[in-house]
Amino acid sequence: MAKKIAVLVRDRQGEALRMSVGITVMDDIIDVYVLDKTIEDNEENMMNLEMITEMEMSLFTNNKDNDNMEYLSTEELAKKLLEYDNILAY
Repeated sequence: MAKKIAVLVRDRQGEALRMSVGITVMDDIIDVYVLDKTIEDNEENMMNLEMITEMEMSLFTNNKDNDNMEYLSTEELAKKLLEYDNILAY
């Protein structure tokens, strides 16, 4: 049975995004949450975000400056996190 996993992206953005893509081999449902900060515009992050989009993973953020991600207020985000089996914070 597939588990629902949330990956919370904060300080180590490159590592968190890369790991989000990597754990998809487990056939679980992976959703990515970019919290509080704007995603850094660098080659590594852009490549991983492109892969996340291609794999049709959900991308959420509580920062309106992050393009191409579904915005959720911090309160909405907290409620949504209750739906997950595992939450990985980076």
